[in-house]
Amino acid sequence: MDDSAQTTFQSPLVELIEADIANTDSLVLSKVNLRILPGEFVYLIGKVGSGKTSIIRTLIGEIPLRKGTGTVGKFTLQTLKKREIPYLRRSIGVIFQDFQLLMDRTVHDNLSFVLRSTGWKQKKKMEERIQEVLRQVGMQTKAHKMPHQLSGGEQQRIAIARALLNKPALILADEPTGNLDNDTASDIMDLLMELHRHEQTAFLMVTHNRQLFKTYPGRIIVCEKGTLNEEKDDYGDGIDLTDLNEW
Repeated sequence: MDDSAQTTFQSPLVELIEADIANTDSLVLSKVNLRILPGEFVYLIGKVGSGKTSIIRTLIGEIPLRKGTGTVGKFTLQTLKKREIPYLRRSIGVIFQDFQLLMDRTVHDNLSFVLRSTGWKQKKKMEERIQEVLRQVGMQTKAHKMPHQLSGGEQQRIAIARALLNKPALILADEPTGNLDNDTASDIMDLLMELHRHEQTAFLMVTHNRQLFKTYPGRIIVCEKGTLNEEKDDYGDGIDLTDLNEW
């Protein structure tokens, strides 16, 4: 069997079917259909306020799914129990625009905190994993640093290392380059693409930066007109660039 045939039968890491995405009591998106397979790199794009972050919040269990069906890995979103949410979040990696590092502790202690919080017990294995993810993001000499001693790009590399700790099959990245200058953003995208290729990690990346998906190809899903639509041209050439300038 060839690779394309194998891909056809892969179970999705994320699947939303006719899902309504609501923020508190306000409907943001309706009849959303989204399917992400293992190893895919998917961009979620759209204007500010179009519902991109609400989808991420739904996938991590922060916003309940009240209509339609949805799964993330082995978790069913429409019947997700409160006690299941920490386990859902342990199974995926999340990267935020504002890094969300703990500013009162070192890089090493930021990472060890996550490992302890997700059930790791053996100190030696924890240390080995911390060093491994720091090497993956090129920050192996920064373990003793406090976050405020790092540049924005370095802080985002640590945030990426944190997302990798539990070897997730899926990483959700919400505007991971939004607070970075263009050169640093390119460095971070090079890193994400390298991880995607070498680790076969699937990514769902929210962005409004059209240059990223023109430079780094991937599937493009557009938030528009209250729902999701797939852009068939992987390089974004079919999207109205006048609209994109408003993102």
